[in-house]
Amino acid sequence: MKELLGRVDSAELAEWNAYDSIDPIGNTRADLAAGVIASTIANVNRSEKHEAFSPTDFMLFYDKPEREPQSMESMQEVAKALVAMSKK
Repeated sequence: MKELLGRVDSAELAEWNAYDSIDPIGNTRADLAAGVIASTIANVNRSEKHEAFSPTDFMLFYDKPEREPQSMESMQEVAKALVAMSKK
């Protein structure tokens, strides 16, 4: 961590953190990719009586959000903040 903080300033670290919240990096991303494959296989083989599976149904440690989907305006504000941070 010391090496990271020695090479990256807080603004860039905040930018990477914001990017990760929009498009996860690392194990979460890999788990999601595996969930997409698993849900596709499960959905192809499920009975018509069973609801469709989602990728998160196959992610062991995924906490399903208890919130409303993000609005377009909210996503635009995040995008504007990222652009403003990149200009500094």
